[in-house]
Amino acid sequence: MSITIPAGAAPIIAGFFDDVEQEFAGTRRMLSAFPNGHGDFKPHEKSRSLAALATHMATIPALGAEILTAEYRDVVGRKPLVLAHEAPELVALFDEHTATLRALLAGASPEALEQPWALRAGDRVLVSAPRRTMLRTMVLSHTTHHRAQLGVYYRLLGAIVPGMYGPSADEGFPR
Repeated sequence: MSITIPAGAAPIIAGFFDDVEQEFAGTRRMLSAFPNGHGDFKPHEKSRSLAALATHMATIPALGAEILTAEYRDVVGRKPLVLAHEAPELVALFDEHTATLRALLAGASPEALEQPWALRAGDRVLVSAPRRTMLRTMVLSHTTHHRAQLGVYYRLLGAIVPGMYGPSADEGFPR
């Protein structure tokens, strides 16, 4: 499914829509390649487990939906994620959240995307910016960051790392 750019969207908003589908597709490929049976793997004691990292990635689009529908997110007292441990479960979770975000993005007005949104810890504002900026940072950049981490986890486990912007070494890209 693709996003229809709202009529009259500002160029910066249209720019967000241009690459969101490519990034969603790459994330979906990465989650589809999740090496089942390795969810507890951690490359370092300070690292998240593979299942925690992948589940977090699968739910980042829900944060995008929250950016579009709420004034802020308070990280204090949030319930821990219920972890997914299998590729089909991760993909279904991601598909559910991206469908919601796509629908909200398609209906977002340029004015709404200029409104402020904040990430808070109780009364403390951690970051605040226009919704369009927070979508770019907290959804696309955030996802790209964690997708790269997941690729390292996969490599350390000997799992196939899918290509994101062309074929990977596992998909026959020449070295």
